[in-house]
Amino acid sequence: MAGFFNAVSACLVLLLLMAVGYFMGTAGWMAAGEKKFLSKYIINIAVPANCIVGLLNNLDRDSLAQAGVQLVSAVLGVGASLLLSVGAACLLRLPRSRWGVFVAMAGLSNTLFIGIPVCTQLFGEAAMPFIMVYYLGNTSFLQSAGIMLISRAGSQPGEGGGLLRFLRDIFTKPPILGVLAGVVMLALGVQLPVPVMRFAKYISDTVSPLALIYCGFIVYEVGLKNLRLLPGLPTMLVLRLAVAPAVCFVFCQLFGLEGLVRDVFLVESALPVVSQVTVMAGAYGADEQYAAAGACLSILGCFITLPILMLLIST
Repeated sequence: MAGFFNAVSACLVLLLLMAVGYFMGTAGWMAAGEKKFLSKYIINIAVPANCIVGLLNNLDRDSLAQAGVQLVSAVLGVGASLLLSVGAACLLRLPRSRWGVFVAMAGLSNTLFIGIPVCTQLFGEAAMPFIMVYYLGNTSFLQSAGIMLISRAGSQPGEGGGLLRFLRDIFTKPPILGVLAGVVMLALGVQLPVPVMRFAKYISDTVSPLALIYCGFIVYEVGLKNLRLLPGLPTMLVLRLAVAPAVCFVFCQLFGLEGLVRDVFLVESALPVVSQVTVMAGAYGADEQYAAAGACLSILGCFITLPILMLLIST
């Protein structure tokens, strides 16, 4: 039961931080400009610093080999969840403007804006290396299958480029560059100077509160009165918050992942819809309101499902 109560306590803290973002929206203190600033700061500065600090403080050279097995497990788990989501979308016979959006919402989780604050609240800073391994698996599908699905659901043409564009999009992302920098330093046995590590730690500590304030503002933008269970959204919520962690558990068992890495992967797989889905839906002319409603409902729903998941993990 300790895990359940820890999860309830953590969810309460997260909900209060999100409430700050919601309040700032209602008070007029935060608008599109501030939202854009938060997004750019978190992704381009704070998360890379978080990656480097988390990796250097919680991993060593000997543990790097295990990260490859963990990444394969994460990739296969996310891929299986996406395939199940495709099957569900076909059975639901969703319109074109919602089909790809539904699959991306059901199959991909919010590993950064929600994942980092949730996992560090539940497991501490020791969870950071495993968060980033799961993020690598999740974002590889987001940048490939996710973009393809949503662009085909929209009225705007998607961007081509094939494999080269995919690799460029993946390996120019600051969070991934932060992970790669941390891995290289671990492999070479390099330690950053103490002042640099202190600076990175200060920046790293801003990720969780600012990411949740950002998510709270998104809920404000959509509006609580607009959160309706549109056709397909109940199924999406079940897939995102219940089926995905079950699939992840199967692959953790197959690859022998236990302890903290398994627990972090399970929580990461059970998180809300990745926030970029709403942005991409708007950019490609898909059903943006459908994506926004699904994202917000999944954020609110995870505060119910996460304590239950932690109860199951701790038994």
